[in-house]
Amino acid sequence: MTTKKYAALLRGINVGGAKKVPMAELRQVLEGLGHSDVQTYLQSGNAVFGSAQKDTAALARELERAIEARFGFAAACLVVDGGYLHAVAEACPFPAAELEGRQLHATFLSEQPATERFASIDGPSYLPEEYRIGDRVVYLYAPDGLGRSKLAEALFKPAVFKGIDATTRNWNTVARLVELTQD
Repeated sequence: MTTKKYAALLRGINVGGAKKVPMAELRQVLEGLGHSDVQTYLQSGNAVFGSAQKDTAALARELERAIEARFGFAAACLVVDGGYLHAVAEACPFPAAELEGRQLHATFLSEQPATERFASIDGPSYLPEEYRIGDRVVYLYAPDGLGRSKLAEALFKPAVFKGIDATTRNWNTVARLVELTQD
């Protein structure tokens, strides 16, 4: 049976001392689920693994249940395959190679949002910050970083992503996950 490379993107773990998930234990959880070639990247909930399973939503649900069983709390998880990550990087509407990783972010989404959800965001009023919607991803250019971004505050209001799991990674992380998920 052939395996495919996936990245698991966990949301809200190891932030400010809450929802602690040591990466060695996350690797054990993934291996315990029968996945191969498990690696983690940084402490912010990025894991890469091989699996014969093709259903990314099922992989995410399985990992969410295993995390809750192991650590005692829920953590939303998106699972994406290497081909999708490569496509996200290739489709970036901003000049990623010319920017610092902290200036460019990708917010990965569990489903494609309707464009009407973004109608209340007056993009030009946030310039030079900009965003673009891609395939289950929102690209955000924030020249002063995400922490100082007024556009990020507007984008991440609950009404915009209501009912959609979303998790953001800076471009350095996106690029590294692309590398780690190459078959």
